[in-house]
Amino acid sequence: MTQTLKIVIPMAGWGTRMRPHTWSKPKPLVSVAGKASLDHLMDTFNTLPSSFAVEYVFIVGPFLGENQIPAYIAENYPEITAHYIVQTEMKGQSHAIYLTKEYLDGPMMMIFSDTLIETDFSFLDEEKSEVVAWVKAVPDPRRFGVAAADAEGNITHLVEKPDSIENNLALVGCYYFKEGMDLVAAIEDQIARNVILKNEYFLADAINIMFEQGANGRVEEVGDYWLDTGTIDATLETNGIMLERLDPVAPAMDGVEIIVPVAIHPSAKISNAKIGPNVSIGADCEISDSQVADSIVEAGTRIRNSALTHSLIGNQAQIEGVGEAGNPAILNIGDNSWVK
Repeated sequence: MTQTLKIVIPMAGWGTRMRPHTWSKPKPLVSVAGKASLDHLMDTFNTLPSSFAVEYVFIVGPFLGENQIPAYIAENYPEITAHYIVQTEMKGQSHAIYLTKEYLDGPMMMIFSDTLIETDFSFLDEEKSEVVAWVKAVPDPRRFGVAAADAEGNITHLVEKPDSIENNLALVGCYYFKEGMDLVAAIEDQIARNVILKNEYFLADAINIMFEQGANGRVEEVGDYWLDTGTIDATLETNGIMLERLDPVAPAMDGVEIIVPVAIHPSAKISNAKIGPNVSIGADCEISDSQVADSIVEAGTRIRNSALTHSLIGNQAQIEGVGEAGNPAILNIGDNSWVK
């Protein structure tokens, strides 16, 4: 019998660390390595077993999220079944998931929208554990949540920002639950007990309640990468790493020096320029008499007589006469901005 897997993706946060870009669009729609961060996340699910019917539950914020995310999904993923829940109060991860409880009967996954991992989900239709937490071994786990696990990978409990480094399996923000309503019940218990930190209900506490009540769980280590798009610096770093891994074909352009890796949309017009390394250029951009390195340039932007590095440029921006060869400028400007 076909099971329906619900994939819950919280993305209702204000994205303050990604401003000014998140003044005009939700964080998952900011570009990285040639397409929206959300597109890279959706690619992760290509390894799900075909025996699952899949439904997506997007937890979006008011205003930008509730308007732009459904429109983006409808345009780019018309084949999927998608539900949308608007989180108007930011009370934490567990609170967000609890808002989706009407959809959570049966198996479910939860992954944060700014988490990009290499993994293979093909085993999930045969998974026996009630909880699976994806982890990455790190040298110093003290700024992360970690999974305390035995030698066989069985989880005893989760720890938020541990004081020591012996448990170094950092939680990457991806979980599988064999029965979603068990998580819902644990969140109800968490709220009733008021297990809260800084006015937010954290998912790790709800999962620990599941373990207290006898649930079994295990860790699943991610592959080569666990990347983040939660800050400007992290997004630019992720851009370079993903371009290196994806190795997109750079177009040949007369009078343009290209230093790979780069991702240049076919509709972009570039002349008398030096592009790369680690540069993503969106659709309908125009760049002339300029140098751009280690940067993301979103769709419709015009750059003239400029030199940029380590920059994140929004849609429909205009830049002229900024920076120079040997002394490039660093810009972080949102959609429809103008710097001259």
